[in-house]
Amino acid sequence: MSYFSFNKIVIFGVGLIGGSLALALKRGQPGAPAAGCIVGVGRSAASVERALALGVIDLALGLDDDAGLEAALRDADVVICAAPVAQTEPLLRRMAPWLRGQTLVSDVGSTKADAVAAARAALGAEAWRFVPAHPIAGRELSGVEAALVDLFHERDVVLCPLAENPPQAPARIAAMWQACGAHTLSLSAAQHDAVFASVSHLPHVLAFALLEQILRGSDAQLKLDLAGSGFRDFTRIAAASPEMWRDICVANRAALLSDLDAYQAVLQELRQLIADGDTAALHTVFGRASAAREAWSAGGVIHDTARDATLADAGDTLAAVAPGGLKLLD
Repeated sequence: MSYFSFNKIVIFGVGLIGGSLALALKRGQPGAPAAGCIVGVGRSAASVERALALGVIDLALGLDDDAGLEAALRDADVVICAAPVAQTEPLLRRMAPWLRGQTLVSDVGSTKADAVAAARAALGAEAWRFVPAHPIAGRELSGVEAALVDLFHERDVVLCPLAENPPQAPARIAAMWQACGAHTLSLSAAQHDAVFASVSHLPHVLAFALLEQILRGSDAQLKLDLAGSGFRDFTRIAAASPEMWRDICVANRAALLSDLDAYQAVLQELRQLIADGDTAALHTVFGRASAAREAWSAGGVIHDTARDATLADAGDTLAAVAPGGLKLLD
């Protein structure tokens, strides 16, 4: 069994994801060498003092601390951007002067084409250091108090390697996430953004929109008082960070707008079926959706030739960057 070991990891943004990563890495793997130092960086030192007090990190720094950042980054193994996606480029520019040696940089953002562009703009010839990543894990809660040591256990982490990355770079980042109990797979940035516009970004927009629709009514409180578990389940993700989701929607606007248009087309079709009282057609649509949801929930596969082709391409990429080290979706 191979282990992920490190002397120092620097995490910019020690909230739910950054804090959970720190906890998982501090716990380490059975039989592995002891974890190294984890440095947390916040907008100010005070903003990460809570993480330090909770034992999530070993050292707290503010973003304006030049001397502290230089010392922390000088010999870091990996640097993680775990802030809202709009902050990726500013953070990369902030750290760029002090990146040396074989230090790698990665992120945890839900959008990847913008992260790739940010890395190339901020790091230039040093963009080879940057390995975009997206852990498919989270909670509706935010902040370091919500961090969980096992948040990534048995979850997927998508890597979107750059052409500039040497093969060992994505392999090293994959090993880090595997040490947290995650499975890793690879997609292009464009594939990633198209997929998550559908299965993550659009659902969040819909949850926010439903709450907004209700809040605009004069009887909003009555509706919320009488809402049941179905409404609670559907709108759970609307409790997520407004800052984070604002930035995600703008960063992935092209793919998200395409999915919004497709969703509105389906809604319009359903509206017409309801207006027509077409019970047979409604039953067909609802039945297909219900069967698909049941199959997916049970771990089954809904055959999709586009999906098969995408994952076949991803397999070629994985074989090139980390033979045997990454996992395709089943």
